[in-house]
Amino acid sequence: MVTTHHRLSHPDYGPARDRDDFDALKCCRNVTVMPSSKWTFASRFRRNAFGWRSSLPIQRLKEAVSEIRSVARTDRALAADGAVLLLEKLSPALEHVDSSSGALGSAVNRAIEALVPLIAAADVAPAARERWLERLFEALQDDQMPYIESLGEHWGTLCVTPSLASDWADRLLPLVTHVLEAEGFNYFVGVVPCLSALYAAGRFEEIVELVRRDRLSSWWYRRWAVDALVCLGRPGDALRLAEASRGLNAPESAIARTCETILLESGMTEEAYERYAFAANRAGTYLATFRAITKKYPGKAPATILSDLVRSEPGS
Repeated sequence: MVTTHHRLSHPDYGPARDRDDFDALKCCRNVTVMPSSKWTFASRFRRNAFGWRSSLPIQRLKEAVSEIRSVARTDRALAADGAVLLLEKLSPALEHVDSSSGALGSAVNRAIEALVPLIAAADVAPAARERWLERLFEALQDDQMPYIESLGEHWGTLCVTPSLASDWADRLLPLVTHVLEAEGFNYFVGVVPCLSALYAAGRFEEIVELVRRDRLSSWWYRRWAVDALVCLGRPGDALRLAEASRGLNAPESAIARTCETILLESGMTEEAYERYAFAANRAGTYLATFRAITKKYPGKAPATILSDLVRSEPGS
C-alpha cells in the first residue's frame, strides 16, 4: 500500500539558520541567545556526524542534555534555545545510526522528556516562543527515521498557554482533517501535535469529533479522544472507545493501561484489577510484574496477586 505523506506549508516555516534565528531572537524582550557555535554539542551533532554504532551518539546525547541543564540553572531562556537547537539537530545527525536495538530511540525519548519542560518553563516573549515552535515543527516534518516523533505528543505543553495552543490547533486542523478523511493511507506528522494542542486548549469535544473522522481508527489518535471523554465527565464512553480500539497491530498493553487508569480514577478498583491488572502491568520478568501490581493495588494480599498472576500465565 502506498503511503501519501503530507506537509504543512507556512511562510514563516523554513530550515533553521543559526544567524537568522540569532538575529530574530535578539529582538525579543527578556531573551538571551547563544549562537550555536558556543554550544559544545552543536558541532558534535552535525548532519551525518555518526556512523552505524549507537554507543557514541547515546553518550553524546547524554552530554548535550547535561550541558543544557547546567545552563538552565542560571538562564532558562538560553537553555530552552539550546534545547530547541539540539532537537533540530538530532535526526540529521543520527540518520545513519543502527537503531534496531531500540537503545538509541529510548535515549532520544528520554532526552525529549528532559528538554520539553525546560523549553516550556522559559519566560520569554511570545514572538520567541512562536519562533521556537516553528523551528520544532519544521524539525518534525524533516524527521525521516523518525527519531523525534514523540515530540508531537508534547505540543500542548510546548505552547504553554491555552491561547497559543488553540492558535496552533487552528493552523493544523484543515490539513489534519483532510488526511484523516482521505482515501488510502495518508500520513501527516501534524496530527498528534494538533490533538495535543486541542487538548491543552480544552477543546475536548473537537478532539472526539476529529478522531471520529479517522478512517483507520489508529489507537495513537484515539487515545486523545479517550482522554478528552474523561475530561468531559464521560468515563464510560472513554472506556468503551478504548476497548473498541483493540485489534490487529493495536498496542494491547497500552490500551489495557488506559482502561485500568479510567477504572482506578473512577474508584472501581476491583473491576480494574480483574479486567486489566495483569495485561496493563506486564513487565520483563514475573517478579517485576508482581511488584508493579502490588504497588498499584495495596489493598490486595500479595499471596492473592501471586496466585492470580500464575493463573494468568498458563503453561509458564
